[in-house]
Amino acid sequence: MLKLNVTNETNRLRSVILGTAEKNGPVPSISEAYDPKSIMHIKQGTYPKEKDMIMELDEVEKVLLKYEVQVFRPKVIPDCNQIFARDIGFVIEDKFIRANILPHREGEVDAIQHILSQIPSSNIIVLPDDYHVEGGDVMPWNDYIFVGTYYGSDYPNYITARTNLKAIDALKEIFPNKIVKTFNLRKSNTDPYNNALHLDCCFQPIGKDKAIIHKNGFLQEFEYNWLKDYFGRDNIFEITKEEMFDMNSNIFSISEETVISERNFIRLNSWLRENGFKVEEVPFSEIAKQEGLLRCSTLPLIRD
Repeated sequence: MLKLNVTNETNRLRSVILGTAEKNGPVPSISEAYDPKSIMHIKQGTYPKEKDMIMELDEVEKVLLKYEVQVFRPKVIPDCNQIFARDIGFVIEDKFIRANILPHREGEVDAIQHILSQIPSSNIIVLPDDYHVEGGDVMPWNDYIFVGTYYGSDYPNYITARTNLKAIDALKEIFPNKIVKTFNLRKSNTDPYNNALHLDCCFQPIGKDKAIIHKNGFLQEFEYNWLKDYFGRDNIFEITKEEMFDMNSNIFSISEETVISERNFIRLNSWLRENGFKVEEVPFSEIAKQEGLLRCSTLPLIRD
């Protein structure tokens, strides 16, 4: 059996689910796309090719295995995009919370049943259908659980709004000893430069006390300022609108000292090294065209 344990984003990783691009299916139609960045690339004819996405995920797996991380992969479902494992669930402490994702993605959960079957059923939590939450919005950080959401009454109008207030109330009940801290994110169905699909598209803690952040991803400046004050302004790496579009905040921590990052994130990777991080660079710019990167493609199950 798997003894789940995740209390923050950066403790030493031991076990993870990594998405797959095998038999990913044809280029989706615009009506089938879930986010404005994918729509942009569909229109431009630059949507990523399956062989390139398989190669990128294989490069990530090589890095994980180099650090002796146990890597699980979903069972392959033909013509199904199974890259973004973080969307379908997340672990906090010893609980696996199954995400309520977009309805036509339910098959992705079925594809990890061979992994979930190794977890005691009492540790798997399935929320009611109208409790919307995806793993990209949820970040355990020691005493806190940081959660991205959208407060607006027009929430149902945004396909890019993935976590609602009902789910946040549920997290407060499930983890009464944690402080659930919410952040109101900027949403757009049409403009990928002004859309924070998930919290990890505009913010992520790294190391022991540092973070990557993009101010415009937050609708409320005081929430952005709270994060800057919490981590300390000298410990924050501010990314530009273009860097958020390229997904610079969506890297992935193997430990407090080691991160996997996209090889083209020149400014970020330099800053990371200057601050004592070991940076394992991988190609991931094709998968990034779907508004997800390294954190989105990984679902940690066990950290020290």
